[in-house]
Amino acid sequence: MPTLTTEKTPHKLFKRSITDILSDLARPVPDRFLETRQQGGADLTYIAWYTVAKLLDYYAPGWEGAITQMHTTSDRLFVTYRLTIHAAEGTFTREATGTELLKEEKEVWVGQKPNRKQLKDEQGRPMTERRELAYGDPSSNAESMAFRRAAAKFGLGLHLYEKE
Repeated sequence: MPTLTTEKTPHKLFKRSITDILSDLARPVPDRFLETRQQGGADLTYIAWYTVAKLLDYYAPGWEGAITQMHTTSDRLFVTYRLTIHAAEGTFTREATGTELLKEEKEVWVGQKPNRKQLKDEQGRPMTERRELAYGDPSSNAESMAFRRAAAKFGLGLHLYEKE
């Protein structure tokens, strides 16, 4: 009986051709796998990182991914992610970056809507303050962005980047 250390998983016994993998990844992602969020006053359609992982599991079993670099500045985190797909012809790798603000500048308002007022400095410019971001932690967000971009370099979800 095979043991955990010697047992061959299906992706090690059978590898798809890179042509077939790329062809499958290049197809538009069905709407049921897409999500939408508000960003900058507009609706943004995207594929969640966990959906990207599931699609890669299906079309490119045995794929591997890793963060290869992390860098911070005073207000931003940068992540480089390497995505590797194992195919019949060999190993194929793409890298991409993701970034996330560590803090963001928010305009300062006082009062309640509809009577609230924006605070301004002596020159009449809006006053701002640095605040922690409200959703998600910066490292997870930057990794998610880099992972999704690396998958897009293999063709996954590229149709979402096309302008209408």
